[in-house]
Amino acid sequence: MPQPTILSDIGKVLIDFDFSIAARRLAERCDHPAETVLTLFDDIKGPYEVGDMDDAEFVRQGMALTGFRGSPDEFVAIWCEIFAQNEPMHATLSALAGKLPMHLLSNTNELHKSYFLREFAIFQHFQDGVYSHTARCAKPGDEIFLKTAAQLDLDPARTFYIDDLEANIATAARLGFRTFHYSFVKHSQLQAELDEWLAAQGIG
Repeated sequence: MPQPTILSDIGKVLIDFDFSIAARRLAERCDHPAETVLTLFDDIKGPYEVGDMDDAEFVRQGMALTGFRGSPDEFVAIWCEIFAQNEPMHATLSALAGKLPMHLLSNTNELHKSYFLREFAIFQHFQDGVYSHTARCAKPGDEIFLKTAAQLDLDPARTFYIDDLEANIATAARLGFRTFHYSFVKHSQLQAELDEWLAAQGIG
């Protein structure tokens, strides 16, 4: 029988992100203002996040669309250096290390995934993950949750799923996951509900 498991979204749960940082830095290297430069990515961000575009093509198109004056490596650095670790969550998960499996489920892209897995200690707590760009489907659709349960051998009824977006929580709850709709200001509530759930699973 699959064991109790924590399944977590990434952005606005494990790490914060601020695309305005990238917008300001891009604006310094192209002829578009920070207020609108990110709208130039609207047509390529979605395909990139579901695996219809690889890293090199995303960078090429992103540089072309913005008229970026710099190298591909500089563009990638600007695209990626927008994250900060959620320290209360890091503390919560550190206390659970080795007590139960923890996995990731995220709509993301390869450049961001490679960056945050490398840069932030919070990810050392997770054994595996499912990502939209490799699953070739995205939340809040059912398919990525079903793929995740199959790939990671999860029993939704014994899986505590954390996400910041209500639509994703709604899908997970309908599919039988125990869910928590997270925000940074609700961390103490998460801790209380997680502690209660862990006790019910016999995990102290």
